[in-house]
Amino acid sequence: MPGAEALNAAARRVPRGAIYVLGALPAVFLLQGLFAGSLGPDPAKVVERELGLTGLQFLMAALAITPLRRIAGINFIRHRRALGLLAFFYIVLHLAAWVVLDFNLLWGEMLRDILKRPYITVGMLGFAAMLPLAVTANDAAIRRMGAAAWQRLHRLAYLAALAGALHFLLLVKTLTPSAVLHAGAILMLLALRVGWAIRRGRIRTLRGA
Repeated sequence: MPGAEALNAAARRVPRGAIYVLGALPAVFLLQGLFAGSLGPDPAKVVERELGLTGLQFLMAALAITPLRRIAGINFIRHRRALGLLAFFYIVLHLAAWVVLDFNLLWGEMLRDILKRPYITVGMLGFAAMLPLAVTANDAAIRRMGAAAWQRLHRLAYLAALAGALHFLLLVKTLTPSAVLHAGAILMLLALRVGWAIRRGRIRTLRGA
């Protein structure tokens, strides 16, 4: 596809560092709004929500890389690691904002809230799934673990995405258009992978027959 080839050529010219710089802009704008007093009557909730939502969107973007390549021939694979790390960066900021702004570092109260509120429990599960992904998001980890083991580990991204979508749905308590769209997009991205995995299994079965 000519359009896909043009996009691929443009993506190859974009330095990896530029993705990190551009990806940090939502945090900068949010900080600017916080200091300018333009985030409404409850700025802490706005900061927490926007950081978490941005993290989920970067995770969705990372998960969209493979479907884009397989379906449309658009290859942004060289930027997938940056998108994944930006997702982790925003989720860490989201968690830090919750710990500092909501609980003032009162760890006992925070632990009770994690156990009491399902949306926080699910959110923590998603964060836990992202930790090993961030730690191993480097070439040295791939060499040390081996490509196959590394790829298996990084399937935790699917769990993190599902947990993030469910965390968002439980948090808003009602099916808002934003929550439904984000959850639907994640389910679609994961359903495509399930379909491809089933197809690969059938092809292998046929070849072995």
